Amino acid sequence: MSSTIKISVVICTYNRALYIEDAMQSLYHQTLPASLFEVIVANNNSTDDTAAVCQQFLDSHTDAHFYYLEEKRQGATYARNSGAALAKGELLCFMDDDAIADPDYLERIVNFFATHADAGGLGGRIIPKYIPQEPKWMSHYVSSLVGNFNYSEDVEIFKPGKYPLESNMIIRTADFIKVNGFNEALPGVVGTLRIGGEGKEFFYKLQAIGRQIYYDPAIRVQHVVEVKKLTKEYMYRVASGIGRGERRRVLEISKTAYYKKHLEYLFKLGASILLGLKYTLQGCPAKAWPVIQFRIDAIKGLMNR
Repeated sequence: MSSTIKISVVICTYNRALYIEDAMQSLYHQTLPASLFEVIVANNNSTDDTAAVCQQFLDSHTDAHFYYLEEKRQGATYARNSGAALAKGELLCFMDDDAIADPDYLERIVNFFATHADAGGLGGRIIPKYIPQEPKWMSHYVSSLVGNFNYSEDVEIFKPGKYPLESNMIIRTADFIKVNGFNEALPGVVGTLRIGGEGKEFFYKLQAIGRQIYYDPAIRVQHVVEVKKLTKEYMYRVASGIGRGERRRVLEISKTAYYKKHLEYLFKLGASILLGLKYTLQGCPAKAWPVIQFRIDAIKGLMNR
């Protein structure tokens, strides 16, 4: 293990009083020496007991480098950028407030960058932790909406157009600064509206300056998914948010890019219909419609509806 690389973990949190302590505890109990990492928790206008839970944790864990800040501009992008601005580490790691890191999570990250000098970014495995259990309508294609992510079974460089998810991603701090962090025109959830795609746009910028983005399935977090919250409205907000974010991103490129995105989404809708038919024929009809609905909602977001 390299003793020279230090890492800063940024957690953006919003109304996760029930889970934020578990996230922090998983980082406190890391195999990486405490002197080599810090954790910055950015509270993004939580209205529950998140602030009190965070403060109590900080007060009782003074032997570790945990810090707390409040970001009043609503949206995960603002909170992540504000947390990153305070970071002192050479590496920046972003983790969700309802995620639980493996005990060797940070040690593996530091070792990876120590042995892969060409790595500009890194993503890892995200494993849904369904509470109480995975719903019968959930499929591989829809589970990405709740954070399920496994790009490859082996260490691999992301192909062009592919990238890590925001809840388990790491970059060199110098490169984060070079590409001006996350695009605040893609803030994430604001009220009942989601404008997503901030991670995608960020890694596209990183790839555009020639950085290699790796995936390592051994760098793992579990992501809590409360099944009772997976309502039709919630799934619409997430799926349409993808389309709404793509609308903003491609319109900044050109109208032609926007129209091409429409064609891409229509193609994916057609593929989802075929996939739904396949699930039905396989005796899994409950999985059919959510796959199709995902694509319909994404199109609605692309059309800003």
